[in-house]
Amino acid sequence: MHSGIRHTLDFEADGRQSGVLSVPLSVDRSPYFHVQVPVCVMRNGEGPRILLMAGNHGDEYEGEFCLTRLIRRLDPALLRGTVTILPLANAPAVRAGKRCSPIDGGNLNRAFPGDPRGSATSRIAHALEHDLFPRHDVVFDLHSGGTSMAHLPCALIESQDDAARQGRALDLMGSLGLPFGFVAENGRDAPTTMGAARRAGIVGISGEFGGGGTTTPATMRATGRAIDALLLRLGAIARPILVDSPQPPTPPMQILSLARHSQAVYAFRGGWFEPAVDLGARVAAGDLAGWYHDLERLDTPEEPLRFEEGGIVISHRLHSHAVAGDCLMQVAEPVFL
Repeated sequence: MHSGIRHTLDFEADGRQSGVLSVPLSVDRSPYFHVQVPVCVMRNGEGPRILLMAGNHGDEYEGEFCLTRLIRRLDPALLRGTVTILPLANAPAVRAGKRCSPIDGGNLNRAFPGDPRGSATSRIAHALEHDLFPRHDVVFDLHSGGTSMAHLPCALIESQDDAARQGRALDLMGSLGLPFGFVAENGRDAPTTMGAARRAGIVGISGEFGGGGTTTPATMRATGRAIDALLLRLGAIARPILVDSPQPPTPPMQILSLARHSQAVYAFRGGWFEPAVDLGARVAAGDLAGWYHDLERLDTPEEPLRFEEGGIVISHRLHSHAVAGDCLMQVAEPVFL
């Protein structure tokens, strides 16, 4: 009773079940305390088995809002197969509005494969990879840039050993209606949800939908449409649930590569960063990325920072103040398959 994680969900039962993943964690104020992670399972007979999750990082809200809305709107009678919804995967981080858990400092998307006797975050990761993921065919993990970053909307899959699963992942990623996508090459031991999905033998898809620790109407529409599109593509639903307005035509997804340290601009000391280009800009090696200010020495001119590589600007830091090691911008390279 002092390790692992518990739930009372029956993944073979039709209808709607709401419950919690319960993580035992003895703390000063409560020796038999349990961290509770809300979960909803809806099933209507045989069919695709899909796990939708958000709140992997607590300050990324598009997925959290859309999935809680989906719980209220989706009628199991209109469903084919199983949809499991985990809107607040790292619930302590979500409730604190932080990227990482305030309980143990854990970053869930760096905690896989987890440990049933480890910290709260490690136990959640272990339960996802070893219990929930293998019960499904596809997992869709929804992200955004969080409080400190703005991110170009894009999707991501992890490169697969199995050619059929790789083709399936590419097809599903391309169905989301997003302009850009990545095929990551982090390897079988990656500590992320996509690495966990690969080890569990299922298709993993992730996506970045906004940033800044907030949402906009545009980022919410894009997130809702991506969830609808995935469920439609898999045949789990027959009509959109989250976004009723017609989906505007979208060009084919541009695949991008982000694999080298030199594709990022980093802070090398404390200072204040002023970007010179917007998200989505196409830049060349040597182009101006922005200026680094020293507000402690007003007689020192701002220092220009330049891109080492060309490509498409996919993220930039939103907080002007930075310390050595902070990522200020990233540039992804278009890939033509």
